[in-house]
Amino acid sequence: MKTIAIDFETANEQRGSACSVGLAWIEDGRVIRVEERLIRPRDMRFSSFNIAIHGIRPEHVENAGEFPEVMDEFTDDFRGATMIAHNAAFDFSVWRSCLDLYRQAYPELSYLCSVKMAQKVWPHLGSHKLNILASHLGLTFKHHNAAEDAAVCAEAAIAVARSLRVPHIRDIPALIGMRAGRLFSGGYDACTCRKK
Repeated sequence: MKTIAIDFETANEQRGSACSVGLAWIEDGRVIRVEERLIRPRDMRFSSFNIAIHGIRPEHVENAGEFPEVMDEFTDDFRGATMIAHNAAFDFSVWRSCLDLYRQAYPELSYLCSVKMAQKVWPHLGSHKLNILASHLGLTFKHHNAAEDAAVCAEAAIAVARSLRVPHIRDIPALIGMRAGRLFSGGYDACTCRKK
C-alpha cells in the first residue's frame, strides 16, 4: 500500500490556481522520497498576499508545465495510494478545482487529514498548524515550500502512528474515529473525524 503526503501552493485565492505541488512518499515508517514541481496556472494572476506566503512569482513558473502535465508524471504513484494532507479539505479542493478546470477525471484514491489526526492524538497543543507540529516533533523546515510542507506532513503522520502504536498510517483512522476521504470518477467524499 502506497502512502504519499501532498501539499499545494496557490497563485491567488482561486482554488484552481495551483502554482506548486510537493509530495513525500512514506514506506516502512519513514520518508523515502520528496519531490516538488512548479506549476504554471492557466490564469497567471498571482496575488501579493499569496506571493508573501510562499515566495513564488509569475517568472518562477513561466517555463513550468500546466497542472495536467505536472500531475501526469505521478499518475502511477497516485493509483490506489493513501494520500495525506495537512488540512486535507484545502489541498484536495485545490486538486479537484484544477482537475475541473481542465475537465479531467478524478483519480481513484483515498486520503487522510494530518490536522485531524494531530488534534486527536495531541489535543494539548494550542494549535495544530504545521509549524507548531514541526516544533513539537523537533523538525525544522521552510514553511510554505510545498515539498517541505509535504515532508513535515508525512513525518507528523508517522509520529501519530507511532504514538498510537500501529504499524501503518492506514491503521490510524479506526483508532481515532476518522473516515478516510475519497476521490473517485464520480466525485469525492470528505475526510471526517468524530468529535468525541
